[in-house]
Amino acid sequence: MKNSVLRHFAIVLMLVTFFYACSNNNDDIENTDVNNNDITDEVLTDADEVALLFMLEEEKLARDTYAYLYNLWSIKQFANIKKSEQTHMNAIEDLLVKYNVAYAILPDGVFNNKDLQDLYNQFVINGAIDKVNAFKIGATIEDLDIVDLQTLINNTETTSIISVFKNLQCGSRNHLRSFITGLKNAGGTYIPQFLTQAEYDAILLEDNEKCNQ
Repeated sequence: MKNSVLRHFAIVLMLVTFFYACSNNNDDIENTDVNNNDITDEVLTDADEVALLFMLEEEKLARDTYAYLYNLWSIKQFANIKKSEQTHMNAIEDLLVKYNVAYAILPDGVFNNKDLQDLYNQFVINGAIDKVNAFKIGATIEDLDIVDLQTLINNTETTSIISVFKNLQCGSRNHLRSFITGLKNAGGTYIPQFLTQAEYDAILLEDNEKCNQ
């Protein structure tokens, strides 16, 4: 699974870098709203549009997976964090609407991106094994999300995107802490797959953050 995720992310990063270069010849329910009207209007690069559309589906991956796992196991973290993932999607949708970028949200469990579709399909299989595996899936998604967001932040100069993505990262760090707490209580352990061990340890040492403050 790790190799598949890294492969899909490498493809996305390559697309972002390519479009960016061409355009230069961008258990908590947190508040992820960003007042985009307070940010000076900017013109999105092609790379920015790719980044927004990709992250919309990656946040949908989290939402849809958590909805499935909650229905399966009735674990409160999945119910609460599913709602937060919807606010993450809303924040990205607001930017897509603001900049008149066409997009579509497919039905639950269906994705335009093949690699995200493959991840969802595997997550629902693994999540049905037991609660420990369900918590590990939640941790994996948030681990991936934090790293993907940081890479996309590093590849844009668009203020509105940076602001929203940093806020989503804040939420994902809180989600990761919540899933790891649940995993430990269930008797499981997690080894970071995308964050470095030092980054992962630093996140767990911090208390939950107040996002978008």
